[in-house]
Amino acid sequence: MNTKENVTKKLSLISLILMIFTSVFGFANMPRSFYLMGYAAIPWYILSGVTFFIPFAFMMAEFGSAFKNEKGGIYSWMEKSIGPKYAFIGTFMWYASYVIWMVNICNAIWIPFSNAFFGKDTTATWTLFGLNSTQSLGILGVCWILLVTFTASKGLEKIAKVTSIGGTAVALLNIVLLIGAVIVLALNKGQVAQPIISSAFTQSPNPKYGSPLAILSFLVFAIFAYGGIEVVGGLVDQTENPEKNFPKGLTIAAIIIAIGYSLGIFLCGIFTNWKTVLSGSGVHMGNVAYVVMNNLGYQLGHGLGLSETISLSMGAWVARFVGLSMFLALTGAFFTLSYAPLKQLIEGTPSKLWPGKMSVIKNGMPLNAMWIQCIVVIVFVLLVTFGGEGASQFFSKLVLMTNVAMTLPYMFISGAFASFKKKTDIKKPFQIFKSYKSSLAATIIVTLTVGFANFFTIIEPATSGDIYSTIWMIAGPIFFTIVALIMHLRFEKQKS
Repeated sequence: MNTKENVTKKLSLISLILMIFTSVFGFANMPRSFYLMGYAAIPWYILSGVTFFIPFAFMMAEFGSAFKNEKGGIYSWMEKSIGPKYAFIGTFMWYASYVIWMVNICNAIWIPFSNAFFGKDTTATWTLFGLNSTQSLGILGVCWILLVTFTASKGLEKIAKVTSIGGTAVALLNIVLLIGAVIVLALNKGQVAQPIISSAFTQSPNPKYGSPLAILSFLVFAIFAYGGIEVVGGLVDQTENPEKNFPKGLTIAAIIIAIGYSLGIFLCGIFTNWKTVLSGSGVHMGNVAYVVMNNLGYQLGHGLGLSETISLSMGAWVARFVGLSMFLALTGAFFTLSYAPLKQLIEGTPSKLWPGKMSVIKNGMPLNAMWIQCIVVIVFVLLVTFGGEGASQFFSKLVLMTNVAMTLPYMFISGAFASFKKKTDIKKPFQIFKSYKSSLAATIIVTLTVGFANFFTIIEPATSGDIYSTIWMIAGPIFFTIVALIMHLRFEKQKS
């Protein structure tokens, strides 16, 4: 009887809001945004919430409700709305974004690892076999993906526990940031570390984000911070009174998340002076979250009148907590994402699309495809890490590469929405956009927002002479698009 009750129990409005919040809100986005733009990041989060997050979340809800019984996920959405080739390219791009993410994390995961053990980022000094730090991290990244793939192929019963512990710890970080910043503000008698001047919310303290083009390129970071809203598509039918509660829940969650990000960025400025703490050459997007939180611990000690030694020690322990939390969360996420997107892609698409025995599922895992994926990740890791750049440029490039790759699939999904609404043969039990005109307007706004954000992000380095970074940002997505086209062409020839 209890089992049946659990199955039929619906999500309340509060439960829906909490689920959306935990799926979307990312702690590291706040210190990263403060590092790039200072207080000037806040208006961009509000803008992207209005032009991307809310309308795209509503699209996901309508897709999820209409295709709730389809096994193929986003592939089914696009295939039935536009066609199989468009759907496969879009879905393969979505999957490719996770491959790029894994390339990023293979190297970046050692930063929280270092913070957990040493209280600070020491990766710039790591060396293996006489290699420099960047190349050494690449070798460690290769070992990491091999270990994860081998372990994942044997089963992942205990990974959920790691993910749960890491998720709880990261959630606590938000509380630490809020309470810690308020205490520092009180101890400093209302004086903030980063001055609030007339241009603070329009101009970045970061000289790299001084031009209009660079500022526009920041939009992709704001969009990336709202990533994860794809999960809400399957929650429509699990919500109490969905016609009323779902749009209300999405809107409230979007407002809370936008305010949460804005507040978090502002809190960073309470105890962190950009020029003093973040302008050094050793600070980059890969480690800025730990630098900021280390500084929070230090400023707490300093504000309480403790000695320099104790204040530094407090900073190191806060950084250790952040490092351990992020390491556990990333480890759990990495194990899950090493097989889950690939499995959905293979199970949702025609088996003949996949050459040889790639589509074979053994013990619930696409084993052959996972090892091919492992080889592709290794090749990308080695290509990027042996490019001869310093650690700061290296991690910045990886983060940008991931943001572009992860936001491009949103254009495919939003681009299919107007066609989906136009097809009367598709049953739509849940609709927020009542007319085709409103659906088309939402499609154009979301697609253009993501498109412009990525365009400015990609061309910005080239305009300042850094063509190499621009090439790397588009290399991953282009490569996987070509692979998808070749695979689909082969599939069409087999059918004919």
